[in-house]
Amino acid sequence: MNGFHGEFLRGALDVAPDGVVICTANEDRLVVYVNPAFCRLTGYEPNELLGKNLRLLQGEDRDQQELDTLREALRHGEAARVLLRNQRKDGTVFVNDMQIYPLKDGDGKVTHFVGYHREGGTRTRTGDTGIRGLPSWVREDRLTGLASRYYFEDVLKRDFALAQRDKTDIALLLFDIDQLGPYNEIFDRAGGDAVVKRVARAIAGAFRRGTDIIGRWEGASVIALMHGTQADHVIQHATTIAHRVREQQIHHPRSTQRYVTVSSGVAIHKARPEDSAEKFLKAVEAAVSRAKEQGRNRIIVAEEADFR
Repeated sequence: MNGFHGEFLRGALDVAPDGVVICTANEDRLVVYVNPAFCRLTGYEPNELLGKNLRLLQGEDRDQQELDTLREALRHGEAARVLLRNQRKDGTVFVNDMQIYPLKDGDGKVTHFVGYHREGGTRTRTGDTGIRGLPSWVREDRLTGLASRYYFEDVLKRDFALAQRDKTDIALLLFDIDQLGPYNEIFDRAGGDAVVKRVARAIAGAFRRGTDIIGRWEGASVIALMHGTQADHVIQHATTIAHRVREQQIHHPRSTQRYVTVSSGVAIHKARPEDSAEKFLKAVEAAVSRAKEQGRNRIIVAEEADFR
């Protein structure tokens, strides 16, 4: 950046509230500029980042699906937005809500990429993604500690759009506690809340991948979003979780199963252009309704008609 205009632009980038990084567009993707906000975000000094590739922020955590999205965008000189687990210099993990844009010379050739970075929350391998940097009281359900419905829907809309674009599979699993109303009548609301917490903990504990998102959908429902998993594995996983809930042997005097159980719906999206996140949700809810109608304590897979 030379001359008045270069200094002016650099000054504007230096005071930007979000992190800004400029990298070369060749295969090395070397950093040529970082602003103070990015250094505050990552804990690194400029001289520790200049001339380096930002993959150093991933450490050994390279098994992230969104890295494929990022690599494709870089390869084709396109803009992209991704959420990545990154590590600060002190080793703490954070979500890097990252948007990149190609910079072209006078001949239209991509010479550099500019990236805008901000913290999206604290994402761990249990699935907290922190989109938009929402405060915890908005992101989390107060009873279970899972993602709130509002937050889950926000994540789903974004991930659904990415799945449509990249033609990748995602799956929704919705678990609803059977006959919680009668349980509340016997043990009052506090007893019912205790059951919801135990069931939510059992379900959440079955998801280990950092890309899995688990939230509380409604009063007695827990919903999960999985990426890049084959249909038969998703169904088997839902079945295993339902067995895990029953094996807790939470006594339910009014249940024909004797214990607290869940009915589950599974919807698998095959990146059809006519679908939407809203249809996806309606499909999994329809599958749960059929599971209830057919006797509860069972898994139903959404059918083609459910997506309409």
